Amino acid sequence: MANGMERCGLLQAATGVAVGMVAASLASARTVATPSTAPAGGGDFAFLAGEWKIAQRRLADGKWDEFPGEATVHSLLGGLASIEELRIPARNFFGVEVRSFHQKERKWADHWMSAGNGVVNDPMMGSFAGGVGTFLAEEEIEGGGKLIARGVWDRVTPTSCRWHQSTSSDGGKSWDYNWYMDWTWV
Repeated sequence: MANGMERCGLLQAATGVAVGMVAASLASARTVATPSTAPAGGGDFAFLAGEWKIAQRRLADGKWDEFPGEATVHSLLGGLASIEELRIPARNFFGVEVRSFHQKERKWADHWMSAGNGVVNDPMMGSFAGGVGTFLAEEEIEGGGKLIARGVWDRVTPTSCRWHQSTSSDGGKSWDYNWYMDWTWV
């Protein structure tokens, strides 16, 4: 599993061409209709389609670092997939998030790939309930034990939303928050 810095966005260099080709073939409509044949849960990320400015706060070395970012997100396959390109020029950080709805499990797989290493990470898995999307991934900690990473989508409106990340080393009893992204639609 990726560390916190690699767990929240999308790629530019390694997948810039592919994302560009997908972007060129899609209309820039704000809302994507989910076909009636799509299962419930497919289309959960339709709210994210479009262009975004992102105010970010990330915990680094015990201090909160604030910086801007931007993203372009496309909803595909009638809402069963979402591709996001995250750009954070102030930190020379770029990546791609690929989300796919696993119909049988009724869960989303959220894969992150950083331009820094070009590796597609194991997914965070999750779903939406009550307007909040919660996604979890588990990794082994060196020396024993497990760390749970959690990404949450909340505060969703037609023109804004929030994503935040936290980790737990006690099986989810407590959470250490380390990244907040406040999204505003452009």
